[in-house]
Amino acid sequence: MLDMKFIRENPELVKRAIINKNEKTDLNSVLELDKKKRELQFKFDTMRAEQNTVSKQIPELKKAKKDTTEIVKQMKDISNKIKDISTELSAINEELENELLGFPNIPYNDVPIGGEENNKFVREWGEKKQFDFMPSEHLDLIKQNELLDFKRATKLSGSGFIGYTGKGAQLERALINFMLDFHIDKHGYEEVSLPILVNRQTMIGTGQLPKLEDDMYHVNEDDLFLVPTAEVSVTNFYAQEILPYEKLPQKFISYSPCFRREAGSYGKETKGLQRVHQFNKVEMVRFVKPDTSYEVLEEMLMNAENILQALGLHYRVVTLATGDLSFASAKTYDIEVWAPGAGKYLEVSSISNFEDFQAHRASIRFRNESGKVEFVHTLNGSGLATPRTFISILETYQNINGMIEIPLVLQPYLNNRKIL
Repeated sequence: MLDMKFIRENPELVKRAIINKNEKTDLNSVLELDKKKRELQFKFDTMRAEQNTVSKQIPELKKAKKDTTEIVKQMKDISNKIKDISTELSAINEELENELLGFPNIPYNDVPIGGEENNKFVREWGEKKQFDFMPSEHLDLIKQNELLDFKRATKLSGSGFIGYTGKGAQLERALINFMLDFHIDKHGYEEVSLPILVNRQTMIGTGQLPKLEDDMYHVNEDDLFLVPTAEVSVTNFYAQEILPYEKLPQKFISYSPCFRREAGSYGKETKGLQRVHQFNKVEMVRFVKPDTSYEVLEEMLMNAENILQALGLHYRVVTLATGDLSFASAKTYDIEVWAPGAGKYLEVSSISNFEDFQAHRASIRFRNESGKVEFVHTLNGSGLATPRTFISILETYQNINGMIEIPLVLQPYLNNRKIL
């Protein structure tokens, strides 16, 4: 969440961010509301000071045996006015707080301006797999090897849901365990396993609400939401807390199912595993001091890249342009893995720096070296999401017979088998 003082002092910067992120936030109405609030606050403070001054006079007048009727009446009038202003202030504060939740984060100064077509290529790793036969797409390989049952998953839950079976379920489980172990052993993350049903304030903290409420799965009776990513639970782990200086940095890794109602919307590719309502993901989350967050962003990007390199999968990295950034992100890298059967890149990870945006919303702070309280910077990233990684493994490691060779790093998780 942007601080009102920051908005007041940087209206043009905020206006550009709203435009560049394609948001519809009404900056002028919020500035007017803020002005009204400050005027009321001044009036409230002035009357409170007058009330204090007059209240001190009453004992002196009584001591001097003077009539206090008028001054007591004056006190009552002031008290009633203060009460009215206080009620109005509370209403304005609530309205302003709700309006501020709709302001997007400010893009970092090196983020390219524009839409998806302006995303900036950063680098690539490895080469596109070459075959001496026509490679199959993942749906054909899944069918041949009986790795998922789409029909029965649809029977259970409707379209957009998937069901891994047999060797497919084993491969996905191996992938999850490998990624968790790799991040813990090689990158020094601490594993956490947290609730996947969270309350409304938790969803507000990371920026999913109020903007994306219609895209979330919601349990009405309890007002709980199924998480769209483990980022929600893990980032809010320290909500409403002030961390000691020595507690930072913190680095967590968490596996969770993820739930998104918007799957298949906006004309996105929905075939097979590419876009589904429920999927599994390993998520990296970091809490850091503000002056280190962009250095940590690069480190997290390499953490995710290391997984794909270990799996031997060709990929590329792009910096997202402002119009492709999420509401809460200041800067995001996307990692896109190559799917040779489909002949295209698929996004498998987004690595984002939110600076202090989420920390403001969730009230996550720390004491600096001098004891002053500051907001932490939060970052998160997929490390990785399984469906599209699964696609790339199938399409990259297929042989001429349509069987799947198991990547070397996954073999210990699959009884050292070489073929799935």
